[in-house]
Order: sequence, then structure tokens, then C-alpha cells
Amino acid sequence: MSVDGYIDDASPERLRLSSAADFDRVDAVRAGCDAILVGAGTVRADDPQLLIRSPSRREQRVARGLPADLTKVTLTWSGDLDPGARFFTTGTAPKLVYAPSGTAAALAGRLDGHAEVVDTGDPLTPETVLADLAARGVRRLMVEGGGAVHTLFLTAGLVDELQVVVAPFFLGDPAGPRFVRSGVFPQSPAHPMRLAEITRIGDLALLRYLTGAGRA
Repeated sequence: MSVDGYIDDASPERLRLSSAADFDRVDAVRAGCDAILVGAGTVRADDPQLLIRSPSRREQRVARGLPADLTKVTLTWSGDLDPGARFFTTGTAPKLVYAPSGTAAALAGRLDGHAEVVDTGDPLTPETVLADLAARGVRRLMVEGGGAVHTLFLTAGLVDELQVVVAPFFLGDPAGPRFVRSGVFPQSPAHPMRLAEITRIGDLALLRYLTGAGRA
């Protein structure tokens, strides 16, 4: 995020806040996870592949008996997802879409052959998603965003570790998306997170916080 907490501006083009070195760091973090989750808004806006890019990291995963690719996960309330998005068309690992009952049936028909749609009941909650992923063998989940998804998991108290990379500039764009949206967060002045690491990545700063169960 920028120094003033934005993860993008309001222009049509995606703003790159990070650097090549940090993208490689993120790739290494992905390689240590079982699944990666983004919101449907991120799938629509950024069209991410969510793959491990390093061939050596993919080979190391296979050598450990793991799939080369992470299980991809997204959440949608509206069902507005394009089966041609790279989320669905790249990678060999399962693609899971969690949707409430009013959306799931129609969406399953549109995404047939592209992803498994999981009916979460109504409402869709992060607790339901995590329980289903755990039953599928997912032990470490990487939540990449965007702001609505970050807020959903943080306000529910379901985040163990938070990695924030701060870019060395301000955006000051009130129409741009922020790292989190408004909400009631258990991470408060009365219950602060524990700073576990500060790392310089060129002019970027990585702040790694432990919160919830991760504080233990």
C-alpha cells in the first residue's frame, strides 16, 4: 500500500506499488501456502493468474509431494465472474468459488468445467469458507485481497499473520481503493498486533505483524 493506505488509484490502469524484488518475495510466500484467496472484485479488476512463477519453487513443491500450483479460491456474492478470466484458465490446481445460496446454483452452471462452486448457505461467511478449506486439507491460506476481503477476514478475527509492504509515496486519491474498509476490528489499541519483522526492500518497507492465534 502507499504511505497513506491506498492499494490502487482510480485510473483504469492498475497501479504498480511494488517492485520486482517484492514480487519475488510474494512468490516465495505463495510457494509455502496451500491455497490463495482473492475477492471477485480483484478477479474482475486485475485478472490475476495467482500462480507460483519461479520454476525452481514449483519443482521444490512437487518434490515435497505438493501440487505445483496453489488451489485458487474466490468469494462472490453477486456471481459476476467471467469463466474466461485467468483465475479459471491458468494453472492445474483446483479452483474454488464460494457463493451464497441465492447465487450458487446459477453460477455453477456458468462455471461448469472451469471451477467448483461451493454453496455456503446464506449469508456467506469467512468461517464457512475456512471450515470447508480445512476439510479439503488446506492448512495455510494466503489472502491477497482486495480491500473488502481484507476487511472481511480482519474484522472476523481470522487472520494469524499480516504482511504489509509500504510504498514510498502518497496517492491522496479519495476515489481509490484502500487496504481495508471501515469496520470494527479486533486489532485495536486495546488489542494491538505484535510486530514480528521489519525488512527493507529497496525503498519499500515490509512490516510483518502477528495477530490472533499468530501471537502465541
